[in-house]
Amino acid sequence: MSIADNLTSIKKNVTDTVTLVAVSKTKPNEAILEAYDAGQRIFGENKIQEMTQKWEVLPKDIQWHMIGHVQRNKVKYMAQYVDLIHGVDSYRLLKEIDKQAKKHNRIIRCLLQVHIAQEETKFGFDENEILGMIDSEEFKSLENIKIVGLMGMASFTSSMEQVRKEFKHLKMLFDTLLKKLSYITTLSMGMSGDYQIAIEEGSTMVRIGSSIFGARTFS
Repeated sequence: MSIADNLTSIKKNVTDTVTLVAVSKTKPNEAILEAYDAGQRIFGENKIQEMTQKWEVLPKDIQWHMIGHVQRNKVKYMAQYVDLIHGVDSYRLLKEIDKQAKKHNRIIRCLLQVHIAQEETKFGFDENEILGMIDSEEFKSLENIKIVGLMGMASFTSSMEQVRKEFKHLKMLFDTLLKKLSYITTLSMGMSGDYQIAIEEGSTMVRIGSSIFGARTFS
């Protein structure tokens, strides 16, 4: 099937209350434009340099989401245009995003990444770190970022029971955080292999790549 056909098929499973991020990392501009022509406007990248190159030449009404691990020294390259940063996993990173956003007179939307998986290789806050941070004066002093919700990646496992359990945990934390930050709206969880479970467990944003564009290509 074509990229447009894949998008149509996926959108049948994604309700209007769930935002679809088309993960275009490693994909050529032609593939992104095919999805764009089919109506997709939100794209996710995991490398800032690659995302910036695409932003420079592709239509300016595209919303670019940074979905990969972010190095602080590279925030400046995307601060001018990035719409949402998914993987904020430390206060130091949040502070750098705030600093770079201020230079461009912008408020950058961010998701706090929560470590919900069994693998140690995944990044993210734990529950106590998040609750401690948002109560701190340092956090309250950041004026050029807006926390809009949480993001998490489930374990890489064949056990959908384990994946569901991890998504349930993240939704519980989201509901806890909502009592303190009443304006948060986004719970980003679910990818090509598990997005339907994620939606069942309360996800409001899914990140889908291979089911739209086909298998990843590596340079």
